[in-house]
Amino acid sequence: MLNSLTAIVWTALAAGPSTAAAVVGSCALPRTGAHHSEGLDTWNSDYPRPVRPLDALMLFLSFPDREPSVTTDALVADHFPVTSDFFARASYGRLELRPRPREVWVPMPAPSTAYGIRRDWDAELRTAFLRDAVATADPLVDFGDYDLVYLVADPHAPGVNSDATKVVNFDEPMVVDGTEIRRIVTVFEQHPPDRNVLAHETGHVFDLPDLYRRPGDGKGDWDTHVGDWDLMGSQFGLAPDLFGWHKWKVGWLRSWNVDCVPAESGTTWHTLRPLGAPMGAAAGPGGDARLIVVRTGTFEALAIEARTPLGNDAGMCGEGVLLYRVRADAASADGPVQVIDGHPDSEGCQPDSVYPPLADATLKAGESYDTDAGGGVRVEVGEPATGGGWDVKVTRGERQ
Repeated sequence: MLNSLTAIVWTALAAGPSTAAAVVGSCALPRTGAHHSEGLDTWNSDYPRPVRPLDALMLFLSFPDREPSVTTDALVADHFPVTSDFFARASYGRLELRPRPREVWVPMPAPSTAYGIRRDWDAELRTAFLRDAVATADPLVDFGDYDLVYLVADPHAPGVNSDATKVVNFDEPMVVDGTEIRRIVTVFEQHPPDRNVLAHETGHVFDLPDLYRRPGDGKGDWDTHVGDWDLMGSQFGLAPDLFGWHKWKVGWLRSWNVDCVPAESGTTWHTLRPLGAPMGAAAGPGGDARLIVVRTGTFEALAIEARTPLGNDAGMCGEGVLLYRVRADAASADGPVQVIDGHPDSEGCQPDSVYPPLADATLKAGESYDTDAGGGVRVEVGEPATGGGWDVKVTRGERQ
C-alpha cells in the first residue's frame, strides 16, 4: 500500500492555489465494534473521558504466603507522580490524574500461588482473585468515590508475575454497594517497576488500544507496527507521547488543532506545530494545527504530525514529520496504527530504540513520501517554519 520515498531539494514550499479547508468531522473515522476502536466520531461512554480531574483508587494486596517487605508509600512512589506527570504533559494540562492510595495492606484470603497469576490468565482463577480483592477491600472503601481502580499486589509474593499487569474489562459490570465497576487495573509489577507501565495500562482505561504486534508463538519482535512512537506501542519507547490521533480521540486536541484534507483531488498547505509543544493561552480557531488527517477509506486515514524532543518526547531522536496509517476497524493489538517508515533503508538510535528500523521514520526538510492510499497521496516537507513549526504540503490524487 505504501510506496516510495523521494528525496527532494527545496528551501520552502511554493505558494499556490489550495483547495478549500474541509470540515474537521469529515475525516473523523467512525467508531466500530472493534475492541478499543480508533474511530472517534463518538465517545464510548463505558470509559471515563480524561478531560477532567480523575480520582484513582490504589489498593495494596498482601498474601498469607509472604509478609510484605516494601512499604505502600514506596509502591505509590513507584508510579506517582511519574504517571500523572506523563498525562499532564500529554493532555496539555487537561487531565489531572489524582492518586488516592489506601496506604494499608489489604490481606487476601488465599496464598499468591493459589491464583495462577500470569499473562494469559485462567479466567476462573482471575475472577477468583478479583472477587477476593474487591470483597476484602469493600469494608474499607466506597468504590463509588473513584473513577479508576488500581489493585497493586505485593511485588515480592512468590506467585506474583509482572507479565500479568493489565486492565481487566468485565463483560458485565461488577456491582459493589450499588457502584458499577467496569474495569480494574491489576498491577503485579516488580519494585521498582518497568518504566511508564502504569501510564500504558491507564491508557486502556481511556479506551486506547495496544499498538504492538503480538507474535502468534510469543516469539519475535513486538514493536514492528509503531516502534518508539506511542506509549500504547511500547512503554519503553524513546518518543512515548501519545499520537495526535489519540489526543484527538480522547479530547485533548480540539477541532482547530486538526487540519482535515478535503476528499477531492488537489493540494493543501499546512503548518504543523510540534505535537509536544504546550498549548498557547490564546490557542483557538485559526491556528495551532497539531495533526493533519487525510481520509483514505471508510475506516482508514493517513495521519501526519510533527514530533520534536519536547514534553514526553524529550528523549527522542530523529525529529521531523511523522506519518502513520489508522484503521478504525482493527482491534487492539491487531495493527490499528502502523507508522510509515520514511527511511526504509536505514535504522536509528541503536541500541536504545525498541525498534531501530522505525526510529528514523520521520521525514525531514526537503523529503517527501508517496502512498497509494485513497487514490494516491503525496506528502512533502518544507523547511521548519517560523516559531518552531513545520510546513507540509499534501497533494491528493484522483480516487480510483
